[in-house]
Amino acid sequence: MNKEELIKELEKINIKIKDNELKDLETYKKLLQENNKKFNLTTIIEENEINLKHFYDSLYLMKIEEVKQAKTILDIGTGAGFPGMPLAILNRDKNITLVESNGKKVKFLEEVKSSLELNNVEIINARAEDYAKNHREKYDIVTSRAVAHLKIIAELEIPCLKKEGLFLPLKANIEEELRESQEFLKTIGCSLEEIIKYTLPYENSKRTILKIRKQKVTNIIYPREYNKIKKEISKT
Repeated sequence: MNKEELIKELEKINIKIKDNELKDLETYKKLLQENNKKFNLTTIIEENEINLKHFYDSLYLMKIEEVKQAKTILDIGTGAGFPGMPLAILNRDKNITLVESNGKKVKFLEEVKSSLELNNVEIINARAEDYAKNHREKYDIVTSRAVAHLKIIAELEIPCLKKEGLFLPLKANIEEELRESQEFLKTIGCSLEEIIKYTLPYENSKRTILKIRKQKVTNIIYPREYNKIKKEISKT
């Protein structure tokens, strides 16, 4: 997907990209390619694939009405900035927090923020469970993209979400993880509202966004330590 095709495909899903936003995405892409030569940020590094699998895929979240209305968005385990950084570029009126534990990736994100003058972005170098313990019931939207099993990211992110807010994980194949996570989602006070399925243009890869609503304040026992959560998953 080249630059012109990205504009066209976003328009098809009613996302209009301004010239200055496109310029910022192009700068972001170049920084990603340059920094990836020094240390591994992403395996997706060819220009057309960045447009498709990083930018288009991340920005698909903007089809969701609650994302349009949100003031605060949290992206935990953001890596090289997906989906949070493209959202920040197209939504400078929203406060977007990117949490990443890898110091080299955080340094890269800080460079992107500085280069694009993204004053609406906060970058945090922390482990997900540590951040969640100290930033409870704070965000309108929490999201992440394919960083771990659904049950793990739910426990790490939902404590940060306001009551009635949305947890929006981006996944590829989700059926098995969803079956394994349904009971826990109820335990933690959430319900699945919608399964949004779509395909990436040109290559037709299947993608899924789960729309999960938080219905009550999260019990203080969550999140537990990451190793304990992971150990529990390995038993299922």
